[in-house]
Amino acid sequence: MQIPAEGPVVVGVGGTATDPAAVRFAAREAVSRGRALTVVHAFTWPGPGEYALARRAASRIVEEAVSIAQRSTPGIAARGHLVDGPPERVLLRLTRSSTLLVLGGGLVEVVLRAWCPVAVARRHRTPSGPVLAAVDGSPVSAAVLRFAAEQARRRGGRVDVVYAGEPAGRPVLDGVRPRLLSGDPAGALVHASRGAGLIVLGPRGPGTRGRLGTVAAAVLRHGGCPAVFVHGPAGFRNPGNPVPELLPLAHT
Repeated sequence: MQIPAEGPVVVGVGGTATDPAAVRFAAREAVSRGRALTVVHAFTWPGPGEYALARRAASRIVEEAVSIAQRSTPGIAARGHLVDGPPERVLLRLTRSSTLLVLGGGLVEVVLRAWCPVAVARRHRTPSGPVLAAVDGSPVSAAVLRFAAEQARRRGGRVDVVYAGEPAGRPVLDGVRPRLLSGDPAGALVHASRGAGLIVLGPRGPGTRGRLGTVAAAVLRHGGCPAVFVHGPAGFRNPGNPVPELLPLAHT
């Protein structure tokens, strides 16, 4: 997987209760990386009803999200956009040119198939606690560790490495001694996430064949801190569509 060197941080908003937490998280990430923040709402006309009213309501969702970003992180370069199309399709295409996508809810197809790391932040929480890197012995573990180490460096904290899977007969990675979680891996990792500032993991487990792994699904739904799902080369998929053109938000 190649992450664009100058890509923005993108946050998807949809007028849900989790939007503010996702926007605040995305704003912090953008500033810490020295990147711009792009706030995107994927617009589909529900019908029946007046198209212009629906469009204006969608514009207000984006404007409010931009305002939240600016209030929570002064000085941030944030722009809002409406993009026509289903959320999964729009967001997947945007990950081709983004350094990080942030969501307030778990769009499973986006988490599974994104070109860049995907963060899910549902609750407003000031970053505290270590960065938790969950490895499972698969090829994505190296990418998880690299991402977690970079996050910890920017936060001035530490990385705790845990093994989220069945015990293996070989080291997870050379030179790395993760702590083995006891009991059910999914439940144990969700419990561990409650004391972490961020958890980083892959979206698939060994043998899941394109499905969201059991551990990843548990963290996605019940994790106690923001989670970032990182893809390795083996899990990389091409969304198959060009990057949509982003036009400045304008009332219609």
